[in-house]
Amino acid sequence: MSERCLLIGGAGFIGRALADALVRDGKNVRIFTRNVSPDLRKSFSGWSTGKVELLQGDFLVTDDLRRALDGCDSIVHLVTTTLPATSNADKVLDIETNLLATVRLLEVARSYGPKRIVFLSSGGTVYGNPLYIPIDEVHPTNPLSSYGIGKLAIEKYLNLYSHLYGFDAVSLRLSNPYGPGQRGDRQQGAVAVFLERALTGKSIDIWGDGKVVRDYVYIDDAVNAICTALQYKGTQNVFNIGSGEGHDLNEIVNVLGRLLNRKLAVSYHDPRAVDVKASILDISLAQKHLGWTPRFTFDEGISRFLQSRAKQLDYLLPVRLALDAEHTDE
Repeated sequence: MSERCLLIGGAGFIGRALADALVRDGKNVRIFTRNVSPDLRKSFSGWSTGKVELLQGDFLVTDDLRRALDGCDSIVHLVTTTLPATSNADKVLDIETNLLATVRLLEVARSYGPKRIVFLSSGGTVYGNPLYIPIDEVHPTNPLSSYGIGKLAIEKYLNLYSHLYGFDAVSLRLSNPYGPGQRGDRQQGAVAVFLERALTGKSIDIWGDGKVVRDYVYIDDAVNAICTALQYKGTQNVFNIGSGEGHDLNEIVNVLGRLLNRKLAVSYHDPRAVDVKASILDISLAQKHLGWTPRFTFDEGISRFLQSRAKQLDYLLPVRLALDAEHTDE
């Protein structure tokens, strides 16, 4: 019988891409999400083959967690109810719906089969302002947002449950994922937001001078890291997952403008207190222990993302972009 993997919060950007990859690997996937619709079902390639099951439920309800966990061999914890930029506005809500809810999940999981858990932490927020770059996993952790503090606390509880109850848990400190399927109307995901506004002719909003540096990882590479972590049998329990390179916001604008062959409108605003100045992850530990390394360059990833979204919008791209994409497939 095929292994069944539970994706908690699996209806989002990362979850959909991950579900497709797991189905290709021969696994069954259960998506646990608050809302299930016919359109959502159609968005999963494995739905028609019976390899993907959508289970409606609330992450905050114990009985729903029991239903979700029953019969699953592994868990990927993707759900988050807040964003780094907004979590400080209601810290109690952030704690109750993320940290407390995850501890409740672990308590329920003690009575069920799954011991393998992969948790999507945040490489962009748990460290805070870096003392050195690139940031490795032993760098001090001083988050500037409730979101980052919550992610770090969940990592610690996973370690506690591993010690007390034999859970086989791995936390992936993911940088900034981007790629096809990511929505551009959210407050998170600079590449997706900038790309959407560029294609729809709107001005791109930047908080600060645009020199905030982040590590961006293409969705296929992020998914590959998660799949690899699900099979990992070693003792290392925290890994940075990113590109290992830094790009500032102005560079995203420049790459998009070059690919679209036009100058993009940009509006600069006052900087935000939650934004660290630079975050570039050292991914050598994941390369060594997981045997994982990113395949896509920054330009390749944006080009592929741009093509995918432009096709959905019936947007006519410059011929050069199509030629560039053909080259990256070689």
